[in-house]
Amino acid sequence: MSTVALQRRRTRRAPGFARRLPTLLFNSLSGLVLFVVLLGLWSITSMPIRVSVDGVADVVHTHRRTVGALLLDLGVTLNEHDRVTPPPLTRLHAQMKITVARARPVQLWADGAERTVASWGMTPSAILQDAGIDVNRYDRVLLDGASLALDGMLPPDTRPLIAATYSRGYAWDNLRLTPLRLRLQRAIPITVEDGGLPFTIRTTAQTVGEALRQAEITIYLGDIVQPTMGAQVTPGLRIFIQRSKPITLRLDGRVVKTRTRAQIVSDALVEVGIGISGLDRVEPELSARLRDDLEITITRVREEVDVLEKIAPFETVFEPDATLPIDTQQVMKPGAEGITRQRYRVRYEDGQEVSRQLEDTWIAQEPAQRVIAYGQLIEPKTFVTADGTSITYWRKIRMLASSYSAATSGVSKDQPWYGRTYSGEKMRKGVTAVDPKIIPMRSGLYIPGYGYGEALDTGTAIRSRRIDLGYDDDNLELWNRWVDVYLLWPPPPAYQITWVVPNYPRVPN
Repeated sequence: MSTVALQRRRTRRAPGFARRLPTLLFNSLSGLVLFVVLLGLWSITSMPIRVSVDGVADVVHTHRRTVGALLLDLGVTLNEHDRVTPPPLTRLHAQMKITVARARPVQLWADGAERTVASWGMTPSAILQDAGIDVNRYDRVLLDGASLALDGMLPPDTRPLIAATYSRGYAWDNLRLTPLRLRLQRAIPITVEDGGLPFTIRTTAQTVGEALRQAEITIYLGDIVQPTMGAQVTPGLRIFIQRSKPITLRLDGRVVKTRTRAQIVSDALVEVGIGISGLDRVEPELSARLRDDLEITITRVREEVDVLEKIAPFETVFEPDATLPIDTQQVMKPGAEGITRQRYRVRYEDGQEVSRQLEDTWIAQEPAQRVIAYGQLIEPKTFVTADGTSITYWRKIRMLASSYSAATSGVSKDQPWYGRTYSGEKMRKGVTAVDPKIIPMRSGLYIPGYGYGEALDTGTAIRSRRIDLGYDDDNLELWNRWVDVYLLWPPPPAYQITWVVPNYPRVPN
């Protein structure tokens, strides 16, 4: 088709396109409205889930059915050492809380290879075990170039938040995960001859002196070591030690055997680097001549000023506050312990106290009460049940619920009070056994999953946060779980209210 004919064809089609333009615009607008409606329906039907990753929480909305599928959508990759609560196969429900704790990443150089592992280990030995690397007690680890024992504690795993200059997605995407850098250094064998049979030690030291120190071989100033203490350690190295005259030193509650080439006691002490203060005692005297296996006793004498503190505990007082909502507490005064100080002059010999003299006594701080206010403000609150019914209540208590019926109450059927409650009412569904100190008798209750109830019974095991839900014998359902118990409006008189409910049984986190 020629260019002129094509232009004529386009000219003939132009008026028809102009007539269809409003229809196309209407269809586009309808599609946009439909997209907005579908997006709104998606948002309404999605479940809000609170997800916490490494202590950083965010709320997400999802249509996924399991914890694992949701984490996969969120891009939270897990390895075998990561901890997920609840487990990945758990089904999701609205307002669910998911906690993910990821193991620390570690960059590990060992045996000429580099690898990246994840571990909860608090020591190099634990991390190497997680990585499947065998070590012996002579090997050592370098942490960022610094030596660290295999059982030494690693620095805490800190994961700071990056300053958000733009949106990075979810809150935990701002976490900075800096891997720990560890390098395993293998020990090598060397031979030592120390006046007897040669023996082999394994060391990671760079010099002879460091190797002998690691092996706890004491070298004194009078000894001769070949090669020298600063010589480089190489595989198969042999070290020769020539000892000097043996003497025994008793000082600071320990016995030290050493060797020296000195002639008198004072020179020997200077040679091994033992200082003598004005109050110290030395036996034999400093001018005495040395002989083989001479025992020198040094008694360290010092005086110190010791300040002791006697702590008087403070009292905690609970006070009502009509402006605070019920079941809330607020510390009004933190309290302070009383402190009495005494100054002593103490004399020590070889680290043991031999005398103590009191010089002064004074009161450094008077005790102050700690005051905690508990709420007494009661206001009507509403709760929408699963079937859409709205109830009004004045208090909600987290309680451990069990269930019972006349047949399971422990009363024989031939007893006249069989099937009768503490209040005289006949046993049936809706009867609940409570602690009257916590829930006044004949209080109206609502328990999700059970329905409406009335406090009409008690029990010897029903104390504080325990509640027993009554049933007919033919319809008994077994309960053993924590539930929210709603005390229906109106509230009882103030004298019947226990304002602070004991935490028994202890409410789980």
